[in-house]
Amino acid sequence: MNSSYKNSPQTVKSWFTTQNIVLASIGWGVLALLYFLLFSAKVPGADGVESRAEWYVLGTNIFEALAYLNAGILCLRNWRSPQIVSSRNVWLAIAIGMISYFLGGIFFGYTEIVLKEEPDASIGDVFFVLSYISLGIGMILAVATRRINLEKWQWLIVLAIGVFGSLLAWWISIQQATGAEETIVTILNWFYIVSDVLLLIIATTLLLAFWGGRVSQSWRMIAAAAFSLYIADMWFKYAQGPNYQSGEILEVFWVFSGVLFGMGAALEYDASLSRTRRERGRKRA
Repeated sequence: MNSSYKNSPQTVKSWFTTQNIVLASIGWGVLALLYFLLFSAKVPGADGVESRAEWYVLGTNIFEALAYLNAGILCLRNWRSPQIVSSRNVWLAIAIGMISYFLGGIFFGYTEIVLKEEPDASIGDVFFVLSYISLGIGMILAVATRRINLEKWQWLIVLAIGVFGSLLAWWISIQQATGAEETIVTILNWFYIVSDVLLLIIATTLLLAFWGGRVSQSWRMIAAAAFSLYIADMWFKYAQGPNYQSGEILEVFWVFSGVLFGMGAALEYDASLSRTRRERGRKRA
């Protein structure tokens, strides 16, 4: 019994290998996609108005919340690790962004599901704003800590994606603009649009800058997470209206974003440990 007790921490530790974390993350993303595909259809209620079941909307919030909470925990693990390849401040900023997004989603869901109110502007936006600021700082620090030597064609790709992302965001904002919008809602909408475009540009730069490097896999995931966040936000902005209800299929990209941020953190942690082992091996040799 003593032997079993002593070995239990090692057994538990073996469950949380990078491979298992990545597989679990992929599984969570696939389950979320199936959930959205199978249950997102609206059904007519007693009053004849079509809407989605409350349990379905609650489920979408759970998928999203757990994805961001897991990502935040994995990013905090990177921040605490002295062996991490990228700056620990990078992962601290991203961790704050992930946890803030988790909290923002909780308040957003509470406002919509429990209070039965339109969450155009709520306390959740405080955490969403903090999450975008933190993510921006973390990704800028990641770029700043690496010498950027992109080719001309790579800069053209960054420019093209930035222009396309800006034009799309501008077009969507024009379609949704109304004179009756409250000032705070308008400010928040423009903040999210500008933040999404900036994150898209930074993500593209990171993707090209880290391509083929020792930690390229992790930053490919981070870049893909930023792209997913952009897609979900742009869809939400486009579809949002007086009769909009959460749970549309493209909102699954919010779940994908949290999953990909977590996978990126896990892959960076694994790459950092492997690098440390190689360096110790060379010193012994």
